Formats: sequence, C-alpha cells, structure tokens
Amino acid sequence: MSMHILHTASFLKSAANPRDMPADEGWEVAFAGRSNAGKSSALNALAAHKGLARVSKTPGRTQLLNVFAIDAQRRLVDLPGYGYAKVPVAVRDQWRGMVDGFLRSRQALKGLVLIMDSRHPLKEYDCQMLEYARAIGKPCHVLLTKADKLSRNEAARTLMEVKKVLAVDDAQSAVSVQLFSATAKTGLDEARAVVARWLGLPEQAQSPASASLVRPRGGPISAD
Repeated sequence: MSMHILHTASFLKSAANPRDMPADEGWEVAFAGRSNAGKSSALNALAAHKGLARVSKTPGRTQLLNVFAIDAQRRLVDLPGYGYAKVPVAVRDQWRGMVDGFLRSRQALKGLVLIMDSRHPLKEYDCQMLEYARAIGKPCHVLLTKADKLSRNEAARTLMEVKKVLAVDDAQSAVSVQLFSATAKTGLDEARAVVARWLGLPEQAQSPASASLVRPRGGPISAD
C-alpha cells in the first residue's frame, strides 16, 4: 500500500493564541468539532498515526491551537473542542475568542474540516461553525464520524438528511459532507483527497522519498 502525504504529519507546536502560530504562509487546513465527536481519532486516522493527536478520556482538554506539519509549507491545525457543558463559561469564551481570531485573520487557512458525530449531527454549535465558515468565505468539509455505530440504512439516511439541510447539492455550496469512521476506516480516501486538494496537492499525492517519518513522542492531549 502506497503512502499518502498526510502520513508524514508530525506535531509542530501548540499555540495559546494566533500570535504564537507559525508564519502565516503556505497552506493550512483546520479541524473543528464538538468535544467527544471524534476529532482526535479522525486526525489520527487520516495521518495513519495513532499518537498524532493524543486522545483524552476527558472531553474539553484541547485548549490550544495544536499544529501538525506536513512539510515546510503545509500544516494541519487542531482547533479547541467546543460545546462541552462542563467547561466553565469563561474558558469556553476564551476558546471561542482564540478560534475567532485564528479563523478571521489566518491567510494560510484554505479550508475547515468539521467533525460531527453521525448519531447526533447538526447540533447548535455545529451550525454555528458552519455559519462561521460561510461568513469568512472558507470551504467546509463535514465528517459524519462514528458511522460504524449506525446501520447501513441509518448511515445512508443520516447522510441524505444532512446534505439536504446544508443544501450540499446546490452548485454554489461551499460545503461537502461524507460518512466517516476512524475505527472501520470508512471514508479515509475521500477525506484525504479533500484535505490534499486544500493543501495544494494532487489527490493521490505521495510523500517524498526523503520525508522523515520520525514523529516526536508526547504530542498534545486532545479531546476525542
């Protein structure tokens, strides 16, 4: 099996605010989602590296902008998980301010991957993030995660209903939706193709032979 360019992803740094981010150049794809929707697991599956975004059993642990480098000019950015009820209001507001500053100011950002639990899609916070993506003019790709927990008919019906609500079939739509399961490896190729395109790479981009596969241990702890 050939290697995808996303397999070279490695933890670069965590930023407490947009000012601490790497230089605003090149290509970036951000990942957002409600706490416990499967964001960390999705990132790990896309990169084929279980420890890339470390999964915490306590939702809401991602409090920083976690940056993963693909190469010198391409990065994945894990945004703080949102919508977790047990997180203090002041902390949620701080997270939202940080995410707001990043999304509105980041020129390198090319698209947003929004993680939704396929069993509970289109919650209030999900819809807010979709509106946010539209407001800043960025394309958004929705991963309906944990699809393996639904029957085939349930998954198909959920996908159809979400597409209908988001008017995905509209030619002017900047939103796309797919079923995804990190556990069953469902939808990996489709999701990787979207991310690779936003990173300015061919859909079947292979990692260069010289790319280092050494990944630092002890990456950031994220809420799954």
